[in-house]
Amino acid sequence: MRWRLRALLASTAIGLSAAAYAQSTGPVWDSSQLPESRGTVKQYTLTPRGDVDGVILTDGTEVKLPPHLTAQTVFSIRPGDQVSIRGLRARAVALVDAASITNVTTGRSVVDSGPPDRRDRSQDQPISGRIAAPLHGKRGEVNGALLEDGTVLRLPPPEAERLQDWLRQGQPVSVRGAILDTPLGRVVDVRAIGSSPEQMSELAGARPPRGPADGPDRRAPPPPGFGPPPPPPPRS
Repeated sequence: MRWRLRALLASTAIGLSAAAYAQSTGPVWDSSQLPESRGTVKQYTLTPRGDVDGVILTDGTEVKLPPHLTAQTVFSIRPGDQVSIRGLRARAVALVDAASITNVTTGRSVVDSGPPDRRDRSQDQPISGRIAAPLHGKRGEVNGALLEDGTVLRLPPPEAERLQDWLRQGQPVSVRGAILDTPLGRVVDVRAIGSSPEQMSELAGARPPRGPADGPDRRAPPPPGFGPPPPPPPRS
């Protein structure tokens, strides 16, 4: 029996590693072929950091999910919902290692495709839009803006204050920076701003694009006033 358990654990680890490696092209495993369990969600289970790492059903079954699916889980599955779970069920305890969980009523599914791929952070792409509203820190300082399509722009604090004219409501703007798409929305770590993708000026203190092989960036940003000159102010 022990060798069977070891073989099962090894094949599961290999499968999860392959799924993580191939995440850029989508899930490679069809979770619908795994055994199905059904039940009603009683509550979430939480990690010490407050992330959701599973749910408990009303019959006491514990369903395990990876914490990086927290956002998808809470948006798709709530206490009281009937769910369909695909995954491996333990023999000795009421426990399911879920590959997917689906809300039976809404049809929304949460699928484990491996750890999130953060490589999108290093992409430096231009985005154009119109400012819906400036965004502020807790002391009232401008630290970014919200575009009309819901995209959040974040700028280095000294630059956000210096470039407030570009972040006024209704102002058309183009930015370039690291884009991060999440289940909660899109955010851009702005590195350049201007009137069009062809006319943008680099921001002082902005982080340069980084690749997966790069280590942590320990360089301190330049002090205010030592960066490149700001782009020409927008026309009113």
